[in-house]
Amino acid sequence: MRVALFLTCVNDTLYPDTGRAVVRLLSRLGVDVDFPLAQTCCGQAHYNTGYRHETEPLARHYAEVFADYDAIVTPSGSCAAMVRELYPRLGERARAEGRGEALADLLAPVVPKTYELTEFLVDVLGVTDVGAVYPHKVTYHPTCHGLRSLGLGDRPRRLLEAVRGLELVELPGADECCGFGGTFAVKNAGVSAAMGADKMRHAESTDAEVLCAADNSCLMHLGGTMSRAGSAVRPVHIAEILASTGEEPAR
Repeated sequence: MRVALFLTCVNDTLYPDTGRAVVRLLSRLGVDVDFPLAQTCCGQAHYNTGYRHETEPLARHYAEVFADYDAIVTPSGSCAAMVRELYPRLGERARAEGRGEALADLLAPVVPKTYELTEFLVDVLGVTDVGAVYPHKVTYHPTCHGLRSLGLGDRPRRLLEAVRGLELVELPGADECCGFGGTFAVKNAGVSAAMGADKMRHAESTDAEVLCAADNSCLMHLGGTMSRAGSAVRPVHIAEILASTGEEPAR
């Protein structure tokens, strides 16, 4: 199986350790991971802000870069949802407007083989115990795209429950949005900040050391909220927890 890592803009720019963690984790599980250097933005920010036509070249580029791989794995529920949920709409809208038959056909093959990391582990590799060791108290925030668009369900929790030394505690109001929402946080800063503060208080109420999620964009928002408030809770991407071992522990 030829597997490609789609790192995403946020991770590439701000959280490269998450990408390294994905490679360590998948390599430990016997997966040979490639990182196509030509990859770039999936176009989610453009599409969500209303620039649909400007998104099309980015979607086309994604399909061309990852065309020859059997699976595309990303540590981002939101970017996986962009490909799986919105690329088909993008292609069909272009087709309906009489200018995009080729775009719809080009996008179709990459949509079903794009996986969020926990989906790939559980559904494709068929594992929940990845041999991780992480002796910390953790609470898990299911981000909106993972929860609602991808339907990740209990996959992340099953993976976390199998981690040695990890104490998983329930997050109150777990299904509530953290308030980031990409450009929502820019356009509605006050509401976004209030939602982030609510999520932070819920996390603090668990006495967990770590707030875990499958999207660094949400963790960036919550991490900033917690840092400004002086919270002791740390944001950590699930990939970094699952990549952690006794010999190479994560923080």
